[in-house]
Amino acid sequence: MSLAALWAFAAWVTLRDGINLAWVAVYNKGVAQPSETLLLELQQERRMSVTRLADPGRVSRSALEAQRARTDAAAANFRRLADGGDVRLAAGDDLRQRIDQAFQRLNQLGPGRDAIDAGHTDRAQAVAAYTDVADALFQTYYALATLHDDEIAKDTRTLIGLNWARELISREDALLAGIIAEGRFTGSEAAQFTQLVGAERYFMAQSQTDLEQADPAAYARLSKSADLARLHTLEDLVSQQGRPGGFVPVTAEQWQQASSHALTQLHDIVATAGDTLVGRSTPVAAGVILRLVLAGVLGLVAVVASVVLAVTTARTLVRQLEKLRAAALELANERLPGVVERLAQGEKVDVAAEAPPLEFGGDLIGQVGAAFNTVQETAIRTAVEEAQLRQSIRDILLSLARRTQSLVHRQLTLLDVMERREADPAELKDLFRIDHLATRMRRNAENLIVLSGASPARAWRRSVPMVDVVRGALAEVEDYTRVTVLPMGQVGLTGRAVGDVIHLLAELIENAVSFSPPYTTVQVGGQSVASGYAIEIEDRGLGMTPEDLDATNERIANPPEFNLSSTARLGLYVVSRLAERHGIRVSLKASAYGGTTAVVLLPRDLVIEAGEELSGEDTGPLPEQERGARRIALVGAPEVVPEPAQEVVVPVPSAPEPPRPAPPAAFTPGGLPLRVPQASLAPELADQPPSRLDDEDDRRSPEDIRKIMGSFQSGTRRGRSEAAKLAREGREGEDDQ
Repeated sequence: MSLAALWAFAAWVTLRDGINLAWVAVYNKGVAQPSETLLLELQQERRMSVTRLADPGRVSRSALEAQRARTDAAAANFRRLADGGDVRLAAGDDLRQRIDQAFQRLNQLGPGRDAIDAGHTDRAQAVAAYTDVADALFQTYYALATLHDDEIAKDTRTLIGLNWARELISREDALLAGIIAEGRFTGSEAAQFTQLVGAERYFMAQSQTDLEQADPAAYARLSKSADLARLHTLEDLVSQQGRPGGFVPVTAEQWQQASSHALTQLHDIVATAGDTLVGRSTPVAAGVILRLVLAGVLGLVAVVASVVLAVTTARTLVRQLEKLRAAALELANERLPGVVERLAQGEKVDVAAEAPPLEFGGDLIGQVGAAFNTVQETAIRTAVEEAQLRQSIRDILLSLARRTQSLVHRQLTLLDVMERREADPAELKDLFRIDHLATRMRRNAENLIVLSGASPARAWRRSVPMVDVVRGALAEVEDYTRVTVLPMGQVGLTGRAVGDVIHLLAELIENAVSFSPPYTTVQVGGQSVASGYAIEIEDRGLGMTPEDLDATNERIANPPEFNLSSTARLGLYVVSRLAERHGIRVSLKASAYGGTTAVVLLPRDLVIEAGEELSGEDTGPLPEQERGARRIALVGAPEVVPEPAQEVVVPVPSAPEPPRPAPPAAFTPGGLPLRVPQASLAPELADQPPSRLDDEDDRRSPEDIRKIMGSFQSGTRRGRSEAAKLAREGREGEDDQ
């Protein structure tokens, strides 16, 4: 596009010069020749008008009218040619404006003629009327001299200067003809004549100097002209002897003969030089046009060739770049993600096979392609090394977690033995606290196992009641005393998911406890729903913004690849992995109390309702649970080991007794029913004979009874002291708050 623009500009400049020179013939035919004829007729009419004003007898009315007719014909011809379409097309704005100005001056010539005929004007005003038209015509000549060819423009200005000198001689002729007709100089006519002579001599000398190089023949004729020499002699004589009120030193015949010959000779020289100039401009214009054709055609060929070469080269480059782009996109969107995915699945990857070198040629783009081959090989090798590094880190984490977990299990076993052997309440409390810390350490070790992608070692064969699952999760939380467990129902959890669900609930409960004020409680409740079993963990904290809730739910639903640099929410990552393993859905929502509620939805295949049989690893129905209110066994409280149950012998009747009729209803005076002993018992339990337990109590020795009573008293004292201590700690905690 740039080359085409430069070619168009150069072609236009050359074409403009050629067209400008080609218009010279149009200017000469339409403006110069008709205006020259008009100028000659105006000069003759001016001389006759001034002479008639001075002496009407010298110029008859009919001769003046005949001259005016010739002037009008020349003016009409000038109007027709100068206002033609070819001149208007060739002329610029300046030339059109000056031609219009000449037309206006010609229109003002009529009133001047009327004033001359009526005798209402003097000779100076009459001369000025014709001089204004002549000046307008010379302005058109100066507009014609603005050609782009310097030599032709200079020669044109030289001819205009000669023509202007001729106009000044004509003005001298008209002025002196009037003075001769008057017979003497009046006013400032002598000074005006002298000024005209000086101006004519100046322009004549300047034009001769320029004409010497432009047209030597015309210069020789002009410099050796006897008519001009005779005219200059008469001019000098009149200028030297002319005085205001004095007589003219030359006769009318002498002056008219000298001036007419000089004017005719100058006209011939200007006309001949003008024809020569027009003839010179024609071949110059043809040469310019020829150069234009050659330059335009050759330039156009160069432009077309450049365009073809550019398009061909560009297409070749584009094809190579498209190939390089396709290879880069394939690496970024297909091969590299596929390699990373296979590495994540534990497959081995051959770098040379996954990053084959691409051939792009030996040019610069080929070198870029070679660099790209190195880049893709380095990228895949880096991905392989990073995957190996991650696998090594996971193996290290798993090894450390397994070792820590083994040590913690041994520590918990040892603590259990020590707790059973210890009788001091203070020491037993500390042991329970150490036991609780070890339990939390075991969960942290399991976090490392989950992060490494393995499964924890804890597992259950049989199903576990849901309330025991929640209790197990509370045992791994530090502030378990701030957790309130609501009724969970007669529901159990399959053994294969017990360990992971306990771990998951412990993470969520600890999160709820940690991010809520210490004086608030966390409620844990559950209920059966259509798709399984839902456990809700609700805290009374400050809550989370909707944006944080959405981001957290997205992180739990779609867990990202584990990154060692993003450990700010490690618990959520563990929760998401545990939930993903068993198809559990975990979501967070805003609580009505201003906190956050975590909803854990266990799928149907992990939940066992009361009385259901469990297939697979579980071997029996869900065990029946005691009715009534549940109490959570605190980890810090001393463990009570129940005594072995004594055998109770219940006789079985040989035949079922008929049902006992219900006693008649009795009411108190206030309308309340009276309580009847054994009325609410089953018939099998009513009026049972005493068991052999009483007999065995009677047969016990005093030493056995003393041991039993001592154990009862020591247990009572220990319970009272523990209750008093707990009450005292509670009051101190209230005072601190």
